[in-house]
Amino acid sequence: MPFVVRFRSAVSLLGRFPALAGVDLDVEPGEIVLVQGPNGAGKTTLLRACAGLVPITSGEAEVLGADLRRDRRAVRRRVGLLGHATFLYDDLTVAENLVFAAKAAAVHDPVTKADRAMERLGLGGRLRDLAVSKLSAGQRRRVALASIVARRPELWLLDEPHAGLDAAGRDLLDGLIREAVRDHAATVLLASHELERTSSLADRRVTLAGGRVNNGLAAAPPPMSLEVAPVAP
Repeated sequence: MPFVVRFRSAVSLLGRFPALAGVDLDVEPGEIVLVQGPNGAGKTTLLRACAGLVPITSGEAEVLGADLRRDRRAVRRRVGLLGHATFLYDDLTVAENLVFAAKAAAVHDPVTKADRAMERLGLGGRLRDLAVSKLSAGQRRRVALASIVARRPELWLLDEPHAGLDAAGRDLLDGLIREAVRDHAATVLLASHELERTSSLADRRVTLAGGRVNNGLAAAPPPMSLEVAPVAP
């Protein structure tokens, strides 16, 4: 079965700086892979590259069978990115944002998918008709997560996904991740500093440092920079 993510010596430049400096990474269908590493290691760039938001300048990069070097827009309807930016429209209501996101992803019956996502994320009642600009930071985070749930992407890309959520929201997010993999055959690539919490979610974890990641491939970077740690059962 083809890999959902397949990078070989992938380089991504931010200006002249190699944010990704030769990444080798395979992610299989249905996996939950945790990417760990220090600030500035390239975790956010890796996720944004998988979403087709930053270019791969050399090497090979495929996501869901699409060659990102040829057409990085090809994957955008099929992935869902939860990052530091919410990608929400402040002047639209919660419901309008979710319906728009579902329509943009060309999902079947976007209104129903949006309604179900709002219900799952506790965004019903008066919240559904509030403009996003009037929401708290935690509520905005829930709307951003609900937009992914409404779109049902094949690949979830989560950058510090628990940030800004209360305890109940964190538990809900964990359940949604497991449900997406179990019930909708999704694959999840997440980056987090909260290793104690996220390790229990992941099937595997890899360490990113200096813009490189080692997942056990033969052509691994120097061991002083990289390591792979199995997740305890």
